[in-house]
Amino acid sequence: MQGAGLVGAVLGGSADPFFQRPLWLQTRCAGHILWAYNEEHVDELSAYVRARLRERGGVQSTMSMFARLPAWMKVSDNRAEVLAGLETLRALTERTAPADRSDAAHGRSDRPRAHRSMYFWGGPYES
Repeated sequence: MQGAGLVGAVLGGSADPFFQRPLWLQTRCAGHILWAYNEEHVDELSAYVRARLRERGGVQSTMSMFARLPAWMKVSDNRAEVLAGLETLRALTERTAPADRSDAAHGRSDRPRAHRSMYFWGGPYES
């Protein structure tokens, strides 16, 4: 960790921030990919989207995940579709087999991505 941020992790997006693999919980929604990390994330997003009144927080409100949500998730015209997509994600939390993954996850490349190690190994096993 460096300061308050993660080093080497790409936060946000439909891939795991560390392994860069497609997230299990994703589905197509309003012409975009709706994704979540886990059931708790789905619950938080659902509560936010469902809310009719969204009050701003204190000084740190821009640091919240809600301030960083894409506009298409926040507009009231998409509320019903986003909530339906979140229910799809909630149902996916109960599935465990790779064949049960969402079509949005399968639509992305499942091949390992080329990457460089973030760490230098200077141990005796170095080849």
